[in-house]
Amino acid sequence: MIYVGLTGWGDHDSIYPAGTKAGNKLEAYSSHFPTVEVDSSFYAIQSQSTFEKWIKQTPSRFSFIVKAYQGMTGHQRGEIPYVSKQEMYESFKDSLLPLIEADRLAMILCQFPPWFDCKKEHVDVLRFMREQLREYPLALEFRNRSWFNAQNYERTLAFMKKEGWIHTIVDEPQIGEGSVPTVLHPTHPNTTLIRLHGRNKEAWSKPASGEKWREIRYLYDYNETETQEWIKNVKELEAEGQNVYVIFNNNSGGHAAPNAKTFLKKANISYENLNPRQLNLFDGEDP
Repeated sequence: MIYVGLTGWGDHDSIYPAGTKAGNKLEAYSSHFPTVEVDSSFYAIQSQSTFEKWIKQTPSRFSFIVKAYQGMTGHQRGEIPYVSKQEMYESFKDSLLPLIEADRLAMILCQFPPWFDCKKEHVDVLRFMREQLREYPLALEFRNRSWFNAQNYERTLAFMKKEGWIHTIVDEPQIGEGSVPTVLHPTHPNTTLIRLHGRNKEAWSKPASGEKWREIRYLYDYNETETQEWIKNVKELEAEGQNVYVIFNNNSGGHAAPNAKTFLKKANISYENLNPRQLNLFDGEDP
């Protein structure tokens, strides 16, 4: 099965009827897609009541990919707002209980920073996280090329397979150590995550100037050739017995939703039992 979705639901205005309120966007989003990546959990561990609200706004087949809290992946500089790592992990796990009980958790996305390179100290970090979250499906995304260099390529994949990690296959600019190649190799028995970040080389690394880096980093519009390339990749993974989750993260310019809709149309993929669709007043077809 192929599940296509986007990162978050707040910024994809092209799929919402005019005047859709912020509080209704998830309900509208889940009339188009069967899954979503929750990015807010990276910045702060969410409350159970928040997840309960989101569950009520979405159909029973809808699932959430929850991004791991930044204190768990080493992005957060300085002290974490918890007494201990154990307390942090317990708080994170506690927040997920509504998703677990409703069978709505697709996976936890553990994305590590560019300085998280391949060395024993960092392998130990991965083992610690896997142990702390051993009862959950975990997807692993690297941002440092050393994990897939000639020396470590096979060892990294073997490690992920042994430890039960879901491989997060990425499409991103190739600009050196701060980027990871597309490695079309599943490591989990039945699940693979694909994150499409775009190919904006100029904006991928933080520029020296005062540009608003985070607002332009994912500025990219996938063209016809690139879309067909990824349809082929995804269907080959599905043919290997994988449930493939495809997340479009190229939303700096609002391209993620249109690109995802184009992907679905050209791949001849449709979903049943989503939320009812509310069309724009003068639209006769999907935006």
